[in-house]
Amino acid sequence: MHEELACKVVCRIRLNAESAKSFKEKIDEQYRVNMILDDMPVAVLRRRRYGPYGSQSTVYEHGFRVGFKGIYAGAPEEKYFINNHLSFRVLYNKNLETGSARIVGFEVTPHSINHEVKEWNEKNVRLTTCNQNTKSMIQGSSVPQTVDRDMEVVFTYDVTFKESDIKWASRMDAYLHMNGDQLHWFSIINSLIIVLFLSGMFVMIIMRIVYEDLSHFNQIDLQDKSEEQTGWKVIHGDVFRAPVNSGLLCVYVGTGVQILGMTLAIMIFALLGFLSPLNRGGLMTAMVLFWAFMGLLAGFSSARLYKALKGTEWKKTALETSFMFPGISFVVFFILNALIWREGSSGAVPVGTVFVLVFLWLGLSVPLVFVGSYFGFKKHIIEDPVKTNKIPRQVPKQPLYLKPLFSILIGGILSFGVVFIEVFFVLTSVWLDQFYDIVGFLLIAFVILIVTCAEVTIVFCYFQLRGEDYNWWWRAYLTAGSSALYLFLYSVFYFFMKLNITKFVSSVMYYGYMLIASYAFFVLTGTIGFYACLWFVRKIYSSLKID
Repeated sequence: MHEELACKVVCRIRLNAESAKSFKEKIDEQYRVNMILDDMPVAVLRRRRYGPYGSQSTVYEHGFRVGFKGIYAGAPEEKYFINNHLSFRVLYNKNLETGSARIVGFEVTPHSINHEVKEWNEKNVRLTTCNQNTKSMIQGSSVPQTVDRDMEVVFTYDVTFKESDIKWASRMDAYLHMNGDQLHWFSIINSLIIVLFLSGMFVMIIMRIVYEDLSHFNQIDLQDKSEEQTGWKVIHGDVFRAPVNSGLLCVYVGTGVQILGMTLAIMIFALLGFLSPLNRGGLMTAMVLFWAFMGLLAGFSSARLYKALKGTEWKKTALETSFMFPGISFVVFFILNALIWREGSSGAVPVGTVFVLVFLWLGLSVPLVFVGSYFGFKKHIIEDPVKTNKIPRQVPKQPLYLKPLFSILIGGILSFGVVFIEVFFVLTSVWLDQFYDIVGFLLIAFVILIVTCAEVTIVFCYFQLRGEDYNWWWRAYLTAGSSALYLFLYSVFYFFMKLNITKFVSSVMYYGYMLIASYAFFVLTGTIGFYACLWFVRKIYSSLKID
């Protein structure tokens, strides 16, 4: 601490054909080097211009690049250069009372310098390109270090310390600041406009159309029962008929409740400051633990719905809830991890960690799902507001705008449209070098997503019931869940427009993890839409007078 260093030599290596090729590949693929000092990730300070008046913004880039490509000294072709000299700047906050200091910043400026060795032995190392007495580079030493076969590369670094007014408690704020805040606000405002528009339609349907329908139906009952009825009242004897594959629907609804509970718990703990978006390892650990504990809610909700649909094999439903979503996700994850483990990547999850994940799944989540299912199925059955006929009513031919495919695809666009800008920032944080504050904008966007999924599903469900189509169960789930299709399509667009991935394994890894994320998004949004529609259908039919 406070010990400044200049031109500190780390080592020197001689590149052979294989190592030179490896460095060139990493430079082409924009590999970045990550370091940590006192739990703070090293970052490159950048100043960027934005806006019509060229305003400047200071942002941090996560890590520094291995090297770069360029033309030097009029060379006829581009060459590869490696960043072999690092200038570290450590920011510290000094306590005036005790005299102690705490690290509040860790910055780096990478350089490519072709060092010339003047003396190299066990007692002394001297470079002609570095003046250790003046703690500066010698003039004319800015010739970059090329990457070629049989080239000798010397790695060096500097360390300087600078006092800062940044408090230790808020030292991570600078990492979370991004020049996309204006775009974030535009995203939130755009999403709020869509929600307000949908809310207006929702209020119009609930307060006006449904009220008029109820008044009309009840007047017919009082005046002339022989008058032919149309609309959503005539299907009251079929609207609560159990759908096809009702057990599978219960499984996905229970899994959606598990994911929803995990997401809300993560955001609440992050909002309270217990989780930091910079500590991705801690964040992933918390997600896995919360997901396992939320198995209790998954089993309870799936068994409760299964009993309401007159199901009897609750143990089978609990077993499917325990293994359906996590089993598919784990198989994809295991294949991806095996691929990058074969490549020798440090990003591969160790075997011990895989066993821990399996233990949390089979030893904690599965038993909790069965416990929740037991208590959920033990509770009294949820009574339907109207009786179900024994013989199903024939569904009349529907117009194009009430066809299942049309309503499902349109509903997915509206749900994904309110969050797609936030999705861009999340993808940039995961796959590129940017930081993202998961607590602020993401929490607002998530609330807007919940409201949008609920309102969109209710609106489409109401139009479907007015068309005398009572098969709303699965369509309600798919209307909101289809937003996952647009999430995956957007990830494909992002891959080609923003990423520069050429390796097959890297591409498979990207699409594999985005497939898991889209699958989870489908289950989450589908469950939100389903419960909103279930509440709406029970509400309107409980207000209906039926002999």
